[in-house]
Amino acid sequence: MSAAHAISIYLIAAATIGCVLARPRDLPEAVWAMGGAALLLACGLLSPAEAWEALGKAWDVCLFLAGMMLLSELARREGVFDWCAAVAVNRARHSPARLYWLIYGVGVVVTVFLSNDATAVVMTPAVLAATRAARVRNPLPYLLACALVANAASFVLPISNPANLVLFGGRLPRLWEWLRMFALPAMVSIVITGWVLYLWSRNSLEGEVREPEEKPRLTGSGRLALWGIAIAAAALLAASAFGWPLGAPALAVAVVAVSLAAARDARALREIPARVSWSVLPMVAGLFMVVEAVDKAGALELCGAALAALGRMPAWQGSLAGAFGVTALSNLINNLPSGLMAGAAMVRATAAPPLRDALLIGVDLGPNLSVTGSLATVLWLIALRRDGVRVSGWSFLKVGAVVMPAALLAAALASAAIHGAL
Repeated sequence: MSAAHAISIYLIAAATIGCVLARPRDLPEAVWAMGGAALLLACGLLSPAEAWEALGKAWDVCLFLAGMMLLSELARREGVFDWCAAVAVNRARHSPARLYWLIYGVGVVVTVFLSNDATAVVMTPAVLAATRAARVRNPLPYLLACALVANAASFVLPISNPANLVLFGGRLPRLWEWLRMFALPAMVSIVITGWVLYLWSRNSLEGEVREPEEKPRLTGSGRLALWGIAIAAAALLAASAFGWPLGAPALAVAVVAVSLAAARDARALREIPARVSWSVLPMVAGLFMVVEAVDKAGALELCGAALAALGRMPAWQGSLAGAFGVTALSNLINNLPSGLMAGAAMVRATAAPPLRDALLIGVDLGPNLSVTGSLATVLWLIALRRDGVRVSGWSFLKVGAVVMPAALLAAALASAAIHGAL
């Protein structure tokens, strides 16, 4: 490939990712992602065969996203998240600090079993409504807890973050191997993120939490939805234990859960799919095609060379450098494209297990630095703006710059220790 063609690919890729993050004219992210892919095709910088190959790589991720979005919307429609938030307020017993930890704990459970997008997008509005009803003086610490735990807990299980599928691709470890590699680092990540954010926010956790006049109740439809989600999570964990791709099982169990809800209320079959943000899927497909072109231009060879250089360092040093390096890249261009690039580069460089695991921790946890770091945080920001709450990128960065490095350092060192690299 000529230098001119390579430069053209880099420019189109940079413009595409920038527009996906900035959303000029408020057009959906999918418009810009697919537009960039279409421009690469029109200019002959990406062949139809290469685009088709990229879509094949995106297939499992898109199926997984579709399934998790349906499950999340089912839970939202049937009031599961509202019930969880109301229970947290009820059990806080007037204490803002206790409410903070209860919301953080609920966020951990939702992230682990429904993915970080569910916590950021669906749980956050429920928490905002509950804190307003409880008349807390400052809801921001509770909202930040939703955003930060969505990334901090997103590598407990393979199903906790779509980026896990992106980074490992078709080589996703089986469940028991995953837990052996990531259970301890994830626990460290969750605990440190929660405590550092609590210490940062404790001056804002003042006043008294007002208990609801009525005890929170879950409707019959809500209980059915909760059972459906539990069964879906169990099915996905079983698929992971057998080493199967997660996309098809995720969509299949979601369809079954929605069908059960529709058996009780026929409107569910129409209303749940209608509220899902399906534009996420073409956005992901477009980014896969853009990264395929970037690979063709030679960028991934450079990434592979960088990983090879990290692999020659002492294992713990290489792991830390890799974790913080991919963190910087994720906050610059978002963790979805950075995860795609890191995953492809790992294949080229056959990264050693300590470095490979550190990269995943950086891709998942590193985005807690800024609002542009992950799709979940971007969607969290959009969800708050819809409810009239403004959180600036600078105010998020001030918190993230304190919370994220401590958690990332500790989690990466815990991962290195598991591999005997310390």
